[in-house]
Amino acid sequence: MAQTNDIAIDNPALALPARWQDYLALMKPRVMTLVVFTAFAGYVAAPVGIHPFMAAMAIFALALGAGAAGALNMAYDADIDQRMRRTRLRPVPLGKVRKEDAYGFGVVASALSVIIMALSTNYVAAGLLAFSIFFYAVIYTVILKRSTPQNIVIGGAAGAFPPMIGWAAATGSVSLDAVILFTIIFLWTPPHSWALALYKAGDYADAGVPMMPVAKGPARTRLEILIYSLVLVPFAMLPVLTGLGGWLYAAVGALGGAAFLLIAWRIFKSRAGEAGSAEEGALYAVRAGDKAARDLFAYSIGYLAALFAALIAEHALGAYYVTPLGGVL
Repeated sequence: MAQTNDIAIDNPALALPARWQDYLALMKPRVMTLVVFTAFAGYVAAPVGIHPFMAAMAIFALALGAGAAGALNMAYDADIDQRMRRTRLRPVPLGKVRKEDAYGFGVVASALSVIIMALSTNYVAAGLLAFSIFFYAVIYTVILKRSTPQNIVIGGAAGAFPPMIGWAAATGSVSLDAVILFTIIFLWTPPHSWALALYKAGDYADAGVPMMPVAKGPARTRLEILIYSLVLVPFAMLPVLTGLGGWLYAAVGALGGAAFLLIAWRIFKSRAGEAGSAEEGALYAVRAGDKAARDLFAYSIGYLAALFAALIAEHALGAYYVTPLGGVL
């Protein structure tokens, strides 16, 4: 498999003509789904009326931009993707999309996404979108990913931009609440990503990527996950204090956060990462010792989605409520 992939990457002429499904896979649709969801939450939570057409265009532009960044990431990382069980079936390592075509697709889609955002909303949102694409494709993928175990900490900012972009698309500005939404995702990214890295450490080691478990060891990684979780959960309650989130958000944040901390504590007390990653299988294939890490990785996605779903429910559905500080929204 590895030899075949090397041939496909190093000799683009041998790659078969790509299908549209291959280009869709190039855009990381599963990641794009969470990006779109959090951006939509930022848009509807902004203190302005919702314009359906503008909202649709803004979300489309952001989805296209996120996909473009994913394509650029896959093009640059083709060499390490082919060495990782988790990523070796991506379009470029398999030779379904030539590396040059992936770069071209990513650049064109990036430009289109920024232009659409600028024409349909405002230049602030377009500028933030352009910067987020650059941050993910260049700062994270090219500079950080292969050079430091803090790659996901700093690079996580790229995935934190969507709600801020959604907010800016609606208002033309960035407020404290938008920064809070950005920071929630920024703090969420390390425990989420390091949980995956704990039970896929062998993959990253084989590819030469200095993720935290590879560079600092599983014990340090488990401690870092707990520390970030202890910061994330109370910080995620800030929208309740500013009035952005109401009682529904408070309930989701409190209950979901308690469960998040419980699983993070289980990871800290476990030997997750010590046993190595699963020999073969799908993303969730783990050895018994790594179950706590797998659980946090899966749960963290639901936790973040629930927080932003609560915001959508309270704002998009016109739920008026009295905030815990006494204000009425």
